[in-house]
Amino acid sequence: MVRKQNTKLKIIPLGGIDEIGKNMTVLEYGNDIVIIDCGLTFPDEDMLGIDIVIPDISYLEKKDKARKIRGIMLTHGHEDHIGGIPYFLKKLSAPIYGTRLTLGLLKNKFTEHGLSTDFLKEAHYGQKLKFGCFEVEFIRASHSIPDSACIAVHTPVGVVLFTGDFKIDYTPIDGGLMDLPRLAALGDEGVHVLLADSTNIEREGYSMSERTVGETFKSVFAQAPSRLIVATFASNLHRVQQVIYAAEHYGRKLAISGRSMLNATGVALELGYLKVKEGTIIDINQINRYPGNEIVILTTGSQGEPMSALSRMANNEHRRVQLVPEDTVMLSASPIPGNEKTVFNVINKLTEIGVNVIYQALADVHVSGHAFKEELKLIHRLVRPKFFIPVHGEHRHLVLHAKLAEELGMSEDEVFVGSNGTVFDVDRQGISMNNSIPAGNILVDGLGIGDVGNVVLRDRKHLSEDGILAVVITISRQDKKVIGGPDIISRGFVYVRESGDLMDEAKKVVDGTLAKFRSMDSSDWTVLKYRIRDDLKSFLFHEIKRNPMILPIIMEV
Repeated sequence: MVRKQNTKLKIIPLGGIDEIGKNMTVLEYGNDIVIIDCGLTFPDEDMLGIDIVIPDISYLEKKDKARKIRGIMLTHGHEDHIGGIPYFLKKLSAPIYGTRLTLGLLKNKFTEHGLSTDFLKEAHYGQKLKFGCFEVEFIRASHSIPDSACIAVHTPVGVVLFTGDFKIDYTPIDGGLMDLPRLAALGDEGVHVLLADSTNIEREGYSMSERTVGETFKSVFAQAPSRLIVATFASNLHRVQQVIYAAEHYGRKLAISGRSMLNATGVALELGYLKVKEGTIIDINQINRYPGNEIVILTTGSQGEPMSALSRMANNEHRRVQLVPEDTVMLSASPIPGNEKTVFNVINKLTEIGVNVIYQALADVHVSGHAFKEELKLIHRLVRPKFFIPVHGEHRHLVLHAKLAEELGMSEDEVFVGSNGTVFDVDRQGISMNNSIPAGNILVDGLGIGDVGNVVLRDRKHLSEDGILAVVITISRQDKKVIGGPDIISRGFVYVRESGDLMDEAKKVVDGTLAKFRSMDSSDWTVLKYRIRDDLKSFLFHEIKRNPMILPIIMEV
């Protein structure tokens, strides 16, 4: 089939714009679709009971789109880039391409979800993979996890370059320098569209090398009188390697706590991405066999997650580790925006125990894995794109990154700030943004995917704030006579034993509503439920200025 010459390339972000998380971008041309990343994000505080949030892929589920999908290309192994894949594969089928470590981390997820690993296909730096009209190239990038990649997609209208998450680290822990020469070569050949990480656009200068954290670690390890507990992201394997190096330097044994940390380090050790001397790592059950000054515990919980290993230690609920004042706890991560309160709650609990707590405000125990402003400038200068779309950032980040591109010489009509669902129609002459598709959030609660929407969340919020009042009445079908009740049950509203007068008055209100209903020529219980709810709502708000969820239950006999 010969494609029409006027076919345009569609670039459609389904996640990762106006947010930091659930990154996913669709490239569509003619009969071919390739997807860059498929991540998740964690719920906001008002998403009560929700476990994770994934992109809305309803656009891809359409029959005419599903048959076009040639593959998903992954930039690296962080959850906000790979965490949505198991849910994607429960709806659609597609091969998954990524570097060795990225696929290694995915294999654990596939096992948990009962998925076949046959979907996983290893990609190598410098390799060009053909997918219909697309040719995809993986380029080495530096980030806080090994095996990260920029992805260049060679399309019929030109090269589209995704930086993925990156920083420019000239002294990386794994020795893998970002392939700036290849990015410069692509710039010489011509990059049509650049989509670049905007996370740290607000931060001036250059990000610090990961090795600076290693120097802080050595200082802390040298001064700690007893056990050291280091909390960081499980996926920050460069940080994990620094902890290993420092432990070995001072002759300490390393124990690991937390399921995600055990999984990530297990995969990295198996694949050779972590260097560790024999005998350094011990089981968490063995820590009491050694003096405190010979132990380091590497754990999850740097974001104050309620069920994490560090939170359980802080609340004295950990099965294996009971903290004492001689211990030192180091949080080697910065709080994700929105997590500050939970992080400082954990720090407060740790200080109550009396342990020495070290965190970013006190020492250089964390560096970002994302490029600062000067590094972003360097990428723009090397790549010299014809058009630019800032991604991986909240709206203010995208706008600031767009302004930076203009400061570097691009004109306003060459820079495009969109939203999730924006359809960027790209041809050789330019980009238009005239259309959009649905690209909201799909909420995952337990095994339920997408079955919790705004109405359910609203009800959960209502229940959490105001409680519930259930009114139970048994009524005769023939003469509408009340046989039993009304009985009023309160949960999360008031304590019934201490609010007897209020409950008695509430029953009188319901009795009055029932009397009015009996005088009506109607046996529609829906009308009765509405009247009970309305009358009780008015009474309770007048009496105590509260608005619980009112649930009338009518049993007909």
